[in-house]
Amino acid sequence: MEKIVVKGVKELKGEVDISSAKNSILPIIAATILCSEPVVIENTPKLEDVEVICKLLSGLNCDVDISNVNNRLTINAKNIVEMDANAELMRKMRASFLIMGPMLARFGYCKLSLPGGCNIGSRPIDLHLKGFKLLGAEVIMGHGFVEVIAKKIIGNRIYLDFPSVGATENIMMASVFAEGTTIIENAAEEPEIWDLARFLNKMGAKIKGAGLGKITIDGVQSLKGITYTPIYDRIEAGTFMIAAAITNSKIKINGANEEHLRPVIEKLKECGVIFSDYKNDSVIVDGRGPKKPLDIKTLPYPGFPTDMQAQMMSLLSTVEGVSVITETVFENRFMHVAELNRMGANIKIDGRIAIIEGIPKFTGCQVKATDLRAGAAMILSGLVSEGETEIGDIYHIDRGYVNIEEKFRNLGAEIYRIDI
Repeated sequence: MEKIVVKGVKELKGEVDISSAKNSILPIIAATILCSEPVVIENTPKLEDVEVICKLLSGLNCDVDISNVNNRLTINAKNIVEMDANAELMRKMRASFLIMGPMLARFGYCKLSLPGGCNIGSRPIDLHLKGFKLLGAEVIMGHGFVEVIAKKIIGNRIYLDFPSVGATENIMMASVFAEGTTIIENAAEEPEIWDLARFLNKMGAKIKGAGLGKITIDGVQSLKGITYTPIYDRIEAGTFMIAAAITNSKIKINGANEEHLRPVIEKLKECGVIFSDYKNDSVIVDGRGPKKPLDIKTLPYPGFPTDMQAQMMSLLSTVEGVSVITETVFENRFMHVAELNRMGANIKIDGRIAIIEGIPKFTGCQVKATDLRAGAAMILSGLVSEGETEIGDIYHIDRGYVNIEEKFRNLGAEIYRIDI
């Protein structure tokens, strides 16, 4: 067991390099199942979730090799076998369910344990299964598992009741080899959807409209091996933007795509943060000015991301006045409120609405990372707390942030990891 210890209050300065996007790399790794030639993924982030999905593919007889020198991941799924995926690994991470689409496309069969992940609310797989059925698959639900069988994948028009990222990705991958054309309507528009489509198209797929809400996939016969670099992690970049704001600091962030981060940037500007010198996916963030309270509603992209809600709540807890956050995506994503209140925050919950009254300062204490993004919020709050903050359950943080303590230390923060 380990803890992260943060000692506030420190001004940050310098620059930070953002890693590749966790939410891009996971579906891209799953998509390598579709190809019988080696695929090389550059700048692969060293994350717990990446390790889990790589072990999952290894268990299916894929050759998986990652270089510790240059973070180059090589996957060869030529000898992949049609078998049940490791149940324990499936329960560790929800994104493991993304192997179902490519397995169905390549073998016409897949059986998986129901997925796990952060306990942030209900994330049913019904939209994934609805898409598979419309592509011609039979779906069998058992006690703790789901099985899909298809003699042939046939293109169809699929309307998603909600623009689910995972369902959009899974259906898109399942459709790559389909007979005819598949159209996904009300598809998720997140940048990670576009990135997956770009990866598949580079391998030889024919996908149009990714990131625009309506995706068209013309089936192809096969895909070829390629070398690919995923997009930067917009959530990690947004976390460091908030770090500059909450610590009243000025830092440079390398790996911040302005277009992908537009909803976060605009809200931080409204709060009083200044952004300048956009160049080659880098930006200077100046959070030294006075801050204003905000009203925020989380929404599917291009709305304000639910994955930034906890971090923004940390910031707004330090801003004089009353802010309001409405969480519309996940019904159980306020678990970090109790931890922030332990540190002195004044936050009240009414259903899916959080009412935040700014306080002069946080006080360091023992808290826990209730989920991945909540863990980041605890670190941000610790940076501006009087005294020392000890954060437990940090395995959540390791699922989505690469060397987060080192990156903050390089900016001048006093943060380290201890064994307990």
